Amino acid sequence: MAEYKTKVLIIGSGPAGYTAGIYAARAGLKPIIVSGEQIGGQLTMTNDIENFPGFATPISGMELMDKMRNQALNVGVEIIDDKITEVDFSQRPFSCSSENHNLFCGETVIIATGASARWLGLESETKFRGFGVSACATCDGFFYRNRDVAVIGGGNTAVDEAIYLTGFARSVTLIHRRDSLRADKHLQERLFANPKIRVEWDSVVDEVLGTDNPLGVTGLRLKNIKTDETKVLNVEGVFMAIGHHPNTELFKNQLKLDKDGYIETLPNSCQTSVEGVFAAGDVKDPNFRQAVVAAGSGCIAALETEKYLSAQPQK
Repeated sequence: MAEYKTKVLIIGSGPAGYTAGIYAARAGLKPIIVSGEQIGGQLTMTNDIENFPGFATPISGMELMDKMRNQALNVGVEIIDDKITEVDFSQRPFSCSSENHNLFCGETVIIATGASARWLGLESETKFRGFGVSACATCDGFFYRNRDVAVIGGGNTAVDEAIYLTGFARSVTLIHRRDSLRADKHLQERLFANPKIRVEWDSVVDEVLGTDNPLGVTGLRLKNIKTDETKVLNVEGVFMAIGHHPNTELFKNQLKLDKDGYIETLPNSCQTSVEGVFAAGDVKDPNFRQAVVAAGSGCIAALETEKYLSAQPQK
């Protein structure tokens, strides 16, 4: 068991965590990043990214996160590949225990643990994740220009993404397990008025179909839950829109969370309900879920952390 002490402890290694580390290091705060279970965050599951500034040609999520990690290392961030399993924010310095039995003590903490998409749990879905199966229409919709795609879900996010995808796709099929949608009425009206969209009611995905070489989606086997009948829907892209859940289980008894489990922060701030503990990126943002937004949030958290530390009495 090792013990690490730092002025700024950053939990999580996605765009928010790496950006927070870069800014904190450049401020001379010698931050430590504990990378977490998924090094680089959920962006590493994205195949091609075209909307992150600074890259004229598509870059994979894995490569983008590697570049952020290397930049963080180059400016002096210490990165430890471990997973925080327990936190104590009751007193400063804050203490966090890890899966590898290390103890991390931070005068401040920046939480950047992100949020995870909810998946159907199918083996075939996992196989084609990043190769036709996506959880972000904004990220990946562009790659399905003039192709047939499907969206799974029935709430606001699903309907919103189906409408958004009509700007690229030839056709969009919304697949919903019930006979009515949960989305707001005005969104439903827009959906039903769009000639590119059709709905498969009372249906669930039984299997994602595709090819192995090259790896790619060719269709879905759908099952009608009322009749048990199955049929194949020919699509090249599948977008999961059944929700996200913030990775905040660790902080339930430590910080104030909203009804959906996202960390609450002060207005226009990353400051949480505990002074000296900040949150950045998707872990506090249920709305945008974009890498560039998370990176900007990480910057804000680091700047606020620097300001907070400079106002503390010098020991």
